[in-house]
Amino acid sequence: MLLAIDVGNTNMVFGLYDGNRLCGSFRISTNAERTSDELGMQIIQYYHIHELDPAETHAVIIASVVPPVMYTLENAIGKYLRVWPVVVGRDVPIDIVNRYANPREVGADRLVNAVSAIRKYGKPLVIVDIGTATTFDAIDAEGAYQGGAIFPGIKVAMEALFHKASKLPRVDIERPERAIGKTTIQSMQSGAVRGYVGALTGIILDIKAELGGSVRVVATGGMGRMMAEYCSLIDDVDPDLTLEGLRLIYEDHRALFEDPRQAQRGGLFDASAQDD
Repeated sequence: MLLAIDVGNTNMVFGLYDGNRLCGSFRISTNAERTSDELGMQIIQYYHIHELDPAETHAVIIASVVPPVMYTLENAIGKYLRVWPVVVGRDVPIDIVNRYANPREVGADRLVNAVSAIRKYGKPLVIVDIGTATTFDAIDAEGAYQGGAIFPGIKVAMEALFHKASKLPRVDIERPERAIGKTTIQSMQSGAVRGYVGALTGIILDIKAELGGSVRVVATGGMGRMMAEYCSLIDDVDPDLTLEGLRLIYEDHRALFEDPRQAQRGGLFDASAQDD
């Protein structure tokens, strides 16, 4: 069984694969203060909830945009699953042509999404990952990663409004039927969701125009499905895009995971290793 982990700023998403079948997934909040024992025990608990045997995990692959949690996460995996994880971009390459001015600046999750989306939906593409930040990634007709745009996530924007405007409450993110709100809450919801959809629409249209031709738009991330209901430019919603990309990279580079030297990295199986 393969464990694929997408480490984001807000959550770490874990996907358990039996072959090419996703047989279970769960989320744990991203917290750099958590110890490896705390994290390891949480992971084992979720295995039991899904009625899966942790001992059947033979490989772990990680994409991360949060370096401060990696030492704890890798030690938790090694100690509790007895498998040393492989990190994309560090231990295993992401096989895509990267046209960014400085290729190392691109988050691993964005490139993993590109690998996954190209295989599943073809090219050219616009990939919109709607989470803590919303990223727009442009894939040209040759399958090269061209770059994109980064925009604050809707939850981040609403939290900023709540904290910076003393008379405005914290509200649920939903779109009222009418654009003209009759209460403060309705007005905030209308502005937040309609404004966000307007931003999505504008950025997607500009990227599609620069790519040229018939461009498919794929949304992922925690808010992807909700925003797709309001943004007609989104063709597909794929919440497991990153996990699937990690699985594909694992399949492409399976020999790296089967190399017994991987087990020697980082003091695997050293139960005395501490991270606090």
